Amino acid sequence: MAFLSFVGRVLFVSVFVFSAYQEFNDFGVDGGSAATALTPKFNVLSKHFTTYTGFQLPDFEIKFLVAGAIALKALGSFLFVFGSTIGATLLILHQLIATPLLYDFYNYDVEKKELLQLFIKFTQSLALLGALLFFIGMKNSIPRRSSTTKKAAKTKTV
Repeated sequence: MAFLSFVGRVLFVSVFVFSAYQEFNDFGVDGGSAATALTPKFNVLSKHFTTYTGFQLPDFEIKFLVAGAIALKALGSFLFVFGSTIGATLLILHQLIATPLLYDFYNYDVEKKELLQLFIKFTQSLALLGALLFFIGMKNSIPRRSSTTKKAAKTKTV
């Protein structure tokens, strides 16, 4: 059973590993195509944030956001394969930041065909997030093994 759990974690993490590998190979000097695609989406999010909160997000280069996403996916995946809740937490953090930013279906009209494609990807990303939360929940519900053995209680004889 432990082997099947390991194989399942490896298959689950393959989504994040392949994505991080592809973004790393494409990164270049400017952050690659991921930074190019993310820049207008981040600008829209920044404007919404400023409009609704009154605070302005600090200016920074998007390539640092892409590099952070690569690092979160790589480190989180490595730790998650070995059953670490820290790895699952890093992947959850990535999903919470990346999902509403990348799959911004809420910025499109209902008639646009991009809306359906983005909504499908958004729900798939939510499914990955749900699986990670389920993993942490199951990991915390299983009692931990104690390194000390309990001594059998002796009965008193009268």
